[in-house]
Amino acid sequence: MGKKKKKKRKSMRGRLIFAFAVLLLVMVLHYQTEIKRGLIQFSFKDNAIPSCYIPIYKEAAETYAIPWELLAAIHRIETRFSTVDPMVSSVGAVGHFQFMPRTWVGWRYPGTDLGDITDGVDITDLELIVEYGGYGIDASGNGKADPFNVVDAANAAAKYLADHGAANGDIPKAVFSYNHSQKYVDKVLHYYELYNDGGYTAEKPLGYCFK
Repeated sequence: MGKKKKKKRKSMRGRLIFAFAVLLLVMVLHYQTEIKRGLIQFSFKDNAIPSCYIPIYKEAAETYAIPWELLAAIHRIETRFSTVDPMVSSVGAVGHFQFMPRTWVGWRYPGTDLGDITDGVDITDLELIVEYGGYGIDASGNGKADPFNVVDAANAAAKYLADHGAANGDIPKAVFSYNHSQKYVDKVLHYYELYNDGGYTAEKPLGYCFK
């Protein structure tokens, strides 16, 4: 009787271990994107910039005559280099650089005072953006101005920052215009100054980079 009970307990333990392993595998497969992003967030040092984004920052910054390090700092604070999921904030800001839809399309378009649009309009529509004077840009050349396209978003952010003081060297004013919070400004300036002083490392993410 004792041996039978031991065999039964071992068999039960084996089944439980197998079931746990299968459950773990299913969870890993289901949440692999989230796990990958989490690993990137955890592994990134405080002074690291994803190397895949640096050429995008530099090209956008050159186009609008602002420091590329400012774009890197904004990108880090807004979406931690696009590793947050989803890239939609609790107040409705969208994409890699967290634009409110009315800022993207144009504030002449109807919507909320905060900057949301309630009628489900396609905010990537270039004709709509031209009509309402928004900051959305088709920098990638695919016929859409998409805040979820990192090239479009970086160029839109560069234009916005340039128009609000960065092109004239007033970085704090530009950052405050981007987000009306002194705490936010202080965070962005911390990374901007760190990167601008050459105190950054270009690191290759673990096979992960938005296009």
